Amino acid sequence: MAMSNTKNTQESQGSQEEQDSQKSRTSTGRHKAEDRPSPMDVLRQARGQLAELTGMEAESVSSFEQTEEGWQLEVEVLELERVPDTMSLMASYQVELDSQGQLTGYRRVRRYERGRSDARRPGGR
Repeated sequence: MAMSNTKNTQESQGSQEEQDSQKSRTSTGRHKAEDRPSPMDVLRQARGQLAELTGMEAESVSSFEQTEEGWQLEVEVLELERVPDTMSLMASYQVELDSQGQLTGYRRVRRYERGRSDARRPGGR
């Protein structure tokens, strides 16, 4: 009789674990918005993933926005270091991430010397 009690106890513990596991999966599915990483986590992930893919460290993030698909950032990186530093070659990369902060694509959108500002167009555009 003691063996059957032990068996029943183990079965009830096993079924309780299954129920807990199903509850956590269900609640994860229902609360996707709560599972989204914070904006700071997204920034860190984007910088790290871009550096890993390109071999270039991000110096700054010049734009950051949440989209329907996830996130879109523009990241400034040092492409070629020169002396003096104002002549170093910089680049802006457009980086796209999914809602969980995983990089889904990137592309270079601009190259420029660190010491040069963008040219202003006539008419303020």
